[in-house]
Amino acid sequence: MKKEAKSPRAAKRRVTLSVEAAPGKTVCVAGSFNDWDPEKKQLKYNAAKGVYSGVIMLEPGTYEYKFVIDGEWQLDENNPNFSHNDFGSLNSMLVVE
Repeated sequence: MKKEAKSPRAAKRRVTLSVEAAPGKTVCVAGSFNDWDPEKKQLKYNAAKGVYSGVIMLEPGTYEYKFVIDGEWQLDENNPNFSHNDFGSLNSMLVVE
């Protein structure tokens, strides 16, 4: 019986996403890397820096995402890369090399 060779997978990269928001908010990130489900990645508040942040592990590629702050979807204002989506608004773009 012939054994099938596994296709090599690119090593995942550590990516940190952060956004400024007031303390006490519920801040998540949703994107093409987690099926646009904001409940899959909640960000933690760093009082010293005044930001919410979280780490995700991603394979090299291009991803679209948005922050979800207290249920409101918004672009990453610190990221100048974006693309138009099917809803008539914009998504932030992330390129992992």
